Amino acid sequence: MSSILKATTRKGFKKSDRNGLRKEGKLPAVVYGYNVNNTSIAINEMELIKTIRDVGRNGIIDLDIEGNKQKVVLSDFQSDFLKDQIVHADFLAVNLSSELEVDVSVKLIGESAGAKEGGVVQMILHTLSVSAKPNDIPDSIEVDISKLEIAESISVGDIRDQFQFTMNHEDDETIVTVLTPRVEEKSEENDEADGTESKKEETETN
Repeated sequence: MSSILKATTRKGFKKSDRNGLRKEGKLPAVVYGYNVNNTSIAINEMELIKTIRDVGRNGIIDLDIEGNKQKVVLSDFQSDFLKDQIVHADFLAVNLSSELEVDVSVKLIGESAGAKEGGVVQMILHTLSVSAKPNDIPDSIEVDISKLEIAESISVGDIRDQFQFTMNHEDDETIVTVLTPRVEEKSEENDEADGTESKKEETETN
């Protein structure tokens, strides 16, 4: 699935030019990569947000630069969190027949059996580096943790065969684990502290 995003070439690079774009609801961006020269462009911020929602973070976008269309993916973007705005975007022009290496977000599915018993789910890898053709890149990688018990973990090797794309990781790299309940650790510490106090009191009494 792809979505059309219109853009115009950008020639002004001063702060005043960027401010002018912002007043028009636009933001500066750049496109580079397959069969295209590095080109500075301007795009509508709301249209970009809508496009990402439509195709996903790693989806194919038909970037229309004044009538010149190019298949691209959103390579990177910068945000101003205080103003809740996207301030710049990078687009990578792609060849649909060639693989890309990209980072894909990991999404945990289900509630682990260990968490139901008080264990603490700890996510180690929030993204995974994968190599795939542009149309085969997922928006996220779902990892089912519903059967994960306390002191157990899921590694890359446990899920690799579930997907058609290549994961650029070693099999033993941990994605998620369930830690022993912290309450038990505190209880043990308290027991040790109580024992120390008791010994101290016995010594003082003697």
